[in-house]
Amino acid sequence: MVNLKNYNVVIKDFVLLLTFICIISCAEKKYVVTRIEGKQIGVTDKNTEVTQIENFIKPFRDKIDADLNKVLTNAPETLDKSGEWQTPMGNFLADVTFEKSNTVFQLREKKSIDICLLNHGGIRSIIPKGDVTARTAYEVMPFENSAMVVGLKSEQILEIVNYLISEKKPHPLYGLTFTIDKSGQPTRILVNGMPLDNSKIYYVVTSDYLYNGGDKMIFFRKGIEKFDLEYKLRNIIIDYFQEQKSIVANKDIRINKE
Repeated sequence: MVNLKNYNVVIKDFVLLLTFICIISCAEKKYVVTRIEGKQIGVTDKNTEVTQIENFIKPFRDKIDADLNKVLTNAPETLDKSGEWQTPMGNFLADVTFEKSNTVFQLREKKSIDICLLNHGGIRSIIPKGDVTARTAYEVMPFENSAMVVGLKSEQILEIVNYLISEKKPHPLYGLTFTIDKSGQPTRILVNGMPLDNSKIYYVVTSDYLYNGGDKMIFFRKGIEKFDLEYKLRNIIIDYFQEQKSIVANKDIRINKE
């Protein structure tokens, strides 16, 4: 007679073993890197691999070059960033940033910008006399900074004035004018030709870099309102170029020294 009890035990053990094997085989496999191989290809080497890379990149390079080299406007004279308290390039960039940003701000928020403040160090090139292209805008403003509008009280406007005096750099400025007296103190502080109003909120357009404390402009962090226009400063310049037959810089005095 067959011992069914022992037979059932064997079947049960076999099923358990088979289940265990299935679980192990279905488990996620872990791979380990044991060796990395590579070789250096010089960009000036004349070999098949370099040629293949060049052929792959060429259509993209040609398209980018065509876009960047397209003439957008003309500059009757060179705009540079040289100057003690204001510069042709600084005035131009502040004016353009104010104008284009204010249009967006008015449409979105039904409010107007009062002041524009950028940084002298952010200007990385001149606008040379002659044809002006999109490449010019990339050379002047190579960063990915966007326009930010910050609502500031009159106390922060005074901080801006004192900052500009202490920095002694021609930071691009629009809408705010003042005089530095013989003792180095500010006088005749005006916003759009009007004295500071302690009850007013002044809207200042700047870059997100400066809003976040760049160049030690910490007064922006004290703003009671902020608005990200999602408009890159470089695109502001390009859009302005496309709208103008020629570009010039205002040479009015914004910071005067006795």
